[in-house]
Amino acid sequence: MHTETARHLLQHIDTVTDDIQKDALFSGTTGDDLLVTAISSKDFRKCELDSNSSSKKPAHLTDSADFGIYVVFARKLLEHYKTLHSDAVLTAIAQNFPHEACSFGRYAVSPFRKERHEIHLHAMYMLGEVCHLIQRTNHSSSYHHYYTNPILEATRQNANEVVEEIVNWFPNAIWSANEDGHNFILYAAINRSEKVYNLLYHMSEHKNIYRTLEDSSENNLLHLAARLAPSNKLNLISGAALQIQRELQWFKEVEKFICPLSIIKKNSLNETPQTVFTREHKELVIEGEKWMKSTAESYTITAALIITIVFAAAITVPGGSDQNKGIPIFTNNTAFTVFAISDAISFFAAVTSLLMFLSILTARFAEQDFLFKLPTKLIIGLSTLFISTTAMIAAFAATLYLVFGQSNSRILIPIAVLTCLPITSFVTLQFPLVLDLMSATYGRSIFGRNKSYYGLFGGILI
Repeated sequence: MHTETARHLLQHIDTVTDDIQKDALFSGTTGDDLLVTAISSKDFRKCELDSNSSSKKPAHLTDSADFGIYVVFARKLLEHYKTLHSDAVLTAIAQNFPHEACSFGRYAVSPFRKERHEIHLHAMYMLGEVCHLIQRTNHSSSYHHYYTNPILEATRQNANEVVEEIVNWFPNAIWSANEDGHNFILYAAINRSEKVYNLLYHMSEHKNIYRTLEDSSENNLLHLAARLAPSNKLNLISGAALQIQRELQWFKEVEKFICPLSIIKKNSLNETPQTVFTREHKELVIEGEKWMKSTAESYTITAALIITIVFAAAITVPGGSDQNKGIPIFTNNTAFTVFAISDAISFFAAVTSLLMFLSILTARFAEQDFLFKLPTKLIIGLSTLFISTTAMIAAFAATLYLVFGQSNSRILIPIAVLTCLPITSFVTLQFPLVLDLMSATYGRSIFGRNKSYYGLFGGILI
């Protein structure tokens, strides 16, 4: 729907004074379709309303928050429709729900984050209005027709706020399941929706049910976590090695939660969770091995070249040596001390890096090695290679100063500038990989047991 079309319809609703005519403007399922179109536009940008518009902001929104035209249009529709005719509206919200930009909410300083927070509030308000309309205009026995598909879609989209809000309004939604018997927790494991899965840790009386719960094929929670993640979730992680690592993290996390007997439980295909994991991830493990080996081979050549260079530099010191005593001529020069220390650091760091990469090339590449062992070796290898490269450049800069800067100290400026160029290039191009590896291996877990969730586990304990 075009913005001007929505604005025109909004103005038309405001100009009609007869409530009967206003309710009849969009009769039948047309209202559902218009709501879905408005929500699916994802256009929650700020806009100024006409001065004669009767639309008001919700009380929980700040004064700086202006409704987007589609939000206002959707609110107007909700005011005049007596009921929703399908689950399409709630499903559309689940599919297009904007994620919070940061955890600081309204206290965010960045204008972008503040705007994202306001957009998030608009979406939360719309979600609450739709849930309220469903509850107000339908009998409790028919609620499941409206929330089953939306809560599963919200789970697939990793929209934990939508799941929480739906369960707040309809507590029985926690038992909603698809044709395969997957409720939202089982579905979260299948789709690698960690935000929704984390809700499991905040349940009360029903939490233990999921330790042994099975679907229609006798798969428990660990069987489902052992499946290969959907391609759209895998592609969010760069490199096959990091992908298999994330898959192992999911498997280990679920393994710690479920009942010990469920770890060796077989499904209808007579497969244990570990068997399912090995079968599903066979190709990914092969790709991870290729990625690790190709990466290690490339850096092995680099480390070997650095070792050759700095070893030769240590033997043929700048300025030469005293023929009688064999002591370097520039021994008492500060720049020579910098050269000697930098050259030594570069050599030993490069040797360490080379050994790490060689150990990767000779590894057995078992599934479990991708969790900590192989990433740790790669982190050490890349970090020491970065240190070695930086120290080598520093040693080269010190040599230039010894040869050309003794009589002109100004040469330090171009030397310093030129030294920064390769170091900056290395950091920009290669260090992000190190950060990704460190974050994935030793960073904060994606499974947050201590996170505070709004509503669902504050007022209603399920």
